[in-house]
Amino acid sequence: MLSACEDTPKGEPDAGVGGGGWDGGATPLEEYGNWLDKGPYAPCSVLGVRTPLRCEGLGPESFDLSACDTDALAHVEQEGIYQAGQRYELRLQDGGTQVNFGIGIGFKLDGAEGGGTLASRPLISRRTEGGAFFISSGSTTGTAVSRVYAGCQRPTPETVTGCYVTCNAAGNVSQRGTFEAHRMVWHAGEPESSGGMTLVSEGHVALGKPVDVYVAKNHAYVVSVSESLTGKAGGLTVFDVTDKRNPVLKKSISIPGDNYWNGVWAHEDALYIASDVAGIVVYDISQPAEPVFIRSLYSGDYGVHTVLVHGGRLYATANEGRTDIYDLANPLEPVPLQSITLPDQFNSGGPHDQFVYEDRLYVSNAQGGYAVVDISRLDDTKLLGQYTYRDVYSHHSAVGTFAGRTIAFEGGEFAGSHLRVLDVTDPANIVKIGEHRLRPVSSIHNLILKGTRLYIAWYQEGVRVLDVANPTQPRQVAHYNVFREQDSGRTDGVFQGAFGIRLPGDGYIYVVESARGLLIFNEL
Repeated sequence: MLSACEDTPKGEPDAGVGGGGWDGGATPLEEYGNWLDKGPYAPCSVLGVRTPLRCEGLGPESFDLSACDTDALAHVEQEGIYQAGQRYELRLQDGGTQVNFGIGIGFKLDGAEGGGTLASRPLISRRTEGGAFFISSGSTTGTAVSRVYAGCQRPTPETVTGCYVTCNAAGNVSQRGTFEAHRMVWHAGEPESSGGMTLVSEGHVALGKPVDVYVAKNHAYVVSVSESLTGKAGGLTVFDVTDKRNPVLKKSISIPGDNYWNGVWAHEDALYIASDVAGIVVYDISQPAEPVFIRSLYSGDYGVHTVLVHGGRLYATANEGRTDIYDLANPLEPVPLQSITLPDQFNSGGPHDQFVYEDRLYVSNAQGGYAVVDISRLDDTKLLGQYTYRDVYSHHSAVGTFAGRTIAFEGGEFAGSHLRVLDVTDPANIVKIGEHRLRPVSSIHNLILKGTRLYIAWYQEGVRVLDVANPTQPRQVAHYNVFREQDSGRTDGVFQGAFGIRLPGDGYIYVVESARGLLIFNEL
């Protein structure tokens, strides 16, 4: 079994052997997409028959809220961060009629006017007291109304439902529907942690938003992306983690004009960083606390999103829509071997991440779905199969062998995503055999498979550990809630919380969290 953060095999070659967890049998599951449609979220609607319906001047009286529960809305707290699923009806080519997508809401103090965000834009209007729930936010210019939300019900203390409209540049209503907003506090009744998972230490990262980590030579290398909203530049932060209970900040590197660094990997004395400007940035870490810049490997005008090392090769997802492969005979001097570009119909969005297992490259190809490529011969690579669905955004995966079957654990991104368990033994006929969902508006980021345990960095859901001895029935055995609304730097964006996760085999779990930085946990 390959761990997603190791260069060499670990554990049993077949996680199903001797475990008694699974005999290889499975019932194929129907694919419904990311959102399970249960109809309109709330019994309200937008009033008015004018065409076009103007957004200017829309207020609570513009909505039919006669069936709503104002008494319940009176108990909505005046602070909090929400993720909302939006639903509107539209005739689709596949016969469907509903479209779902997510959006964020952030409430801060000063309740009557302003004091919050909607879709990361400052609120223009806010009435959320005394049973009212009405908010609107501006366009990119901040002047014209862009979105309007009217609350209707409060099904649980952590959720609010209602109706919404979005507005086009001309100031007309372009879309109307219903929403269900979930406050991103811990699940009702759920403790901070379970399964014996404990926080050993925490290290603040000052650069940008930390998104990935790699651990080598008793040092944790954390990369951060720059943030346009805050103006904080990203870069590389190095911690000495010899003493896991006391990580020591050793170095911070941020290069003006090139500090959106999204992925990181180490191999021998080389550190590889995915940059959306320079491509692959190579550092010498023979002195681990003092990385020395060696070179950049240009990968096109849009740089590289993620990097991975496997079997003496470096794999990089170029944002121009391909996977670049390098030979690492000399780790500090990667030599180009091949570039893989999928056909246009399978390449929508371009490769976001990848995983290598048994001469196959598993490409998480964003809107193009999940693709399997034969790389046994780099001079003759072949697309073997693909898995996709209507609202796909394939983001990250891990692959292993269970009861003689090749199983992929595939995680999507953006609100509504969840874990899919795919039998990829025959890539031409990929079958979904299991899945695991948390709140319908949350999103997975990265995951690692080690033996029969799957470790997931699940944004606002924190760190989740699943027992996958029976891949058809993933079962949570431990968790740690790392997301806290009150942390400095929190926004209403879906990409908040646990990002990167590594298990380097030293008995600890390393996680990077968007506001808290480097978190070290005991390995279970």
